[in-house]
Amino acid sequence: MAAYGAAAKGATLLNSSGITTDLVQYVVDRNVHKQGKYIPGARTPILDPAVLVQRQPHYLLLLAWNVRDEIMDQQAAFARRGGKFIVPVPRPVVC
Repeated sequence: MAAYGAAAKGATLLNSSGITTDLVQYVVDRNVHKQGKYIPGARTPILDPAVLVQRQPHYLLLLAWNVRDEIMDQQAAFARRGGKFIVPVPRPVVC
């Protein structure tokens, strides 16, 4: 599984839930200034979204859930390849 969005609220979710790289191997973010860095605490690497094509995880946890529609539109090809989105807030849902 991977995650999308290296937002502070996402880092808080990962850390408070104890989610490590055992479950979420990497986070992707379009911001080039975040790529190559790590999520604080969880130490999950932040990569370019292009890796989703190469690695095609089964699930993508949305850490920037407030812009879920925008992310899901941008990642429509991910969904067409069989990927599923996990939106954790307000209640976890898989779409």
